[in-house]
Amino acid sequence: MAAIPGRLFGIGVGPGDPELLTLKALRLLRAAPVVAYPAPERGDSFARSIVAMWLDAGQREIPIRIPMQPAPPPAAIYDAAAEELATELDRGDDVALLCQGDPFFYGSFIHLFTRLAGRYRIEIVPGVPSITACAAAASTPLVTRDETLAVVPATLGEAEIARRLGDSDAAAIVKLGRHFPKVRRVLSELDLLDSALYIERATLPTQRAASFTCVDAGPVPYFSTTLIRRRV
Repeated sequence: MAAIPGRLFGIGVGPGDPELLTLKALRLLRAAPVVAYPAPERGDSFARSIVAMWLDAGQREIPIRIPMQPAPPPAAIYDAAAEELATELDRGDDVALLCQGDPFFYGSFIHLFTRLAGRYRIEIVPGVPSITACAAAASTPLVTRDETLAVVPATLGEAEIARRLGDSDAAAIVKLGRHFPKVRRVLSELDLLDSALYIERATLPTQRAASFTCVDAGPVPYFSTTLIRRRV
């Protein structure tokens, strides 16, 4: 008799502080015989480091190596990873797939979800997303009452970023990194520099929050965000 397929849990592990892991995420993580997570081609997985203290030596681990490059990763990487996870699920083993932040908020999990949904039982465990962590780090509200919020990837072109910022009361520009100078130009043209806050590595010991105008364009990490509020 064929084994009943295992379940895939997309577990949001939050922005970095292990104490922000939800109780549900921790329960499912500790019960799963297999734990998978994205990782760079060389080096350790940031998502794994968040939950490392709770991993058991008996759990099988599957690092999904994804190149850290400007262009989107080749589809073949996600195809191969999905099939590797499918092998575990077909054995009847549950798989906890870790995702930094929230699985459905710019998460690499989405690429695997689209390949496995419909074939296996999948449960999503929400995590604390980066933009709310950044708002907390900067001690500033994201939106209130009937305000609107735009979430804008810094990877877009200058004209498109400006257009997306045009009608919103507040905005979060994510994935700054090497795009910082471009975002600075857009904010300057829209006269929004003085309304912008810069946050990097929110919730980590190396967290930094400052006025956007005080930030040097050189050493800006990928995990950095700008929050903008037009209203006080």
